[in-house]
Amino acid sequence: MAFNPLEAAQDPEGPINPSPSTDDASGGGSSEGGGYAPDEELPLAGYATLAAVFTGGAGLFALWARRSGRALPSDVPPWDLFLLGAATYKTSRLVAKDKITSFVRAPFTRRQEVISASEVTDVPRGHGLRLATGELLACPFCLGAWVAGGLLCGYATVPRATRLVAAGLTAATVSDWLQYAWSFTQQQVDN
Repeated sequence: MAFNPLEAAQDPEGPINPSPSTDDASGGGSSEGGGYAPDEELPLAGYATLAAVFTGGAGLFALWARRSGRALPSDVPPWDLFLLGAATYKTSRLVAKDKITSFVRAPFTRRQEVISASEVTDVPRGHGLRLATGELLACPFCLGAWVAGGLLCGYATVPRATRLVAAGLTAATVSDWLQYAWSFTQQQVDN
């Protein structure tokens, strides 16, 4: 079950999707996005801040790599790409959905429900950067780019260690799928 901000419950600190107000003469509306999405509260400045942090981090890494004289990989072999992809998947789900990582999301989200396999659905709360960060942390798809960026930086600088970490996360992913397969098989036998 993926996070959908349009279906999120109302936040006691303020509505996630407030009702629209009349646009003013400048074309603004009730949302930070003004005329862009007048029926939704979109934290565009928060999104821009997060995009700037991501882009700035990538730029600083590139600058550091260039100044350090490190040779970056000219390609990523298919097996490493698989490991990095599976590790990105698992890490994104761990951060966005796992009960144990709730402490990371708690300042920016509110628990909506507990779902299967000890996962939870959190909804973002607050306004501005806090809301944008909550949307990022509650969505494994959104986190994927951030996690992949971090893993690729690791792969470029310490490939052996990054492969080892990615292999562990990939093993956890395979274990998850085997658990689901076992549960499905058990349900089929019981029915």
